[in-house]
Amino acid sequence: MRRILLWAARNRWLKERLPRFRWVRRATKRFMPGETASDALTAAVTHRAWGIDAVFTLLGENLTDLSEAHAVAEAYHGLLDEIAARGLDGEISLKLTQLGLDLDAETAFTLFDALAAHAAERATWAWIDMEGSAYTERTVAFYERARAKRENVGLCLQAYLHRTPADVQRLLPLRPAIRLVKGAYDEPASIAYGRRPEVDGAFVALSTQLLEAVRDGRARYVAATHDVALLERMARFGTAIGLDPARMELQMLYGIRLDQQRRLSEAGYDVRALIAYGSAWYPWYMRRLAERPANVVFALRQMLP
Repeated sequence: MRRILLWAARNRWLKERLPRFRWVRRATKRFMPGETASDALTAAVTHRAWGIDAVFTLLGENLTDLSEAHAVAEAYHGLLDEIAARGLDGEISLKLTQLGLDLDAETAFTLFDALAAHAAERATWAWIDMEGSAYTERTVAFYERARAKRENVGLCLQAYLHRTPADVQRLLPLRPAIRLVKGAYDEPASIAYGRRPEVDGAFVALSTQLLEAVRDGRARYVAATHDVALLERMARFGTAIGLDPARMELQMLYGIRLDQQRRLSEAGYDVRALIAYGSAWYPWYMRRLAERPANVVFALRQMLP
């Protein structure tokens, strides 16, 4: 099922046609409140009442024209202003291919740096999402450059990649901000773990290392997973090394495990919901289904009238 869903995420024919159907669009309600920034901001206001803050992402990737990259950057600038106007604790997270990394790396850096500067003015953060393995090295190097210039920038790393422990060691001297996910792309066994026990083991090992760095003031770490068992293991380890729950950051997708998000927030952990919006949702949505194929059942129910 996972392989089929990841294949569907890459299929251009499906990407162009499936989103046209209303019954397919209904199914996306599982993971996103709507396609507009207003939809995302309204959802964040609701979550704030439960003690859950937000990370916003405008969906899209692999743009083919630099004018689109400038439009994406302007949309994020507007979002940062709106976050501040509504008094929200909201961060932004984006893919570098949204800013034209495939077309002009310098333009992409200029656009991202301007967003990070704007985020700093608003006392918030700009995160770089990780994409498929073809972009991993370029993304890590991009982050190193961005972090050398600004403190309020973070990077997503994927636990299932064999190279990630080395990437963490490489970045720790920079006092980085790292959001760790399991990984949602279809990668070969030569570069990524494929079995769940292996991925979970890698996630735990990296989490313990990064929590120790948080304790020592050498990093900011966000555990981004819906696997509550892993989060509980992380929390127990954090407590054992003397970390207050408020210094342990957790992140889940909007609409997933909301009961757990509220429970963890009430227990004192720093919880954020990743709230996605935008019209370019199809590949992102298919990868979310692939992360946990049991969600397909829910999606099918949503498609019904």
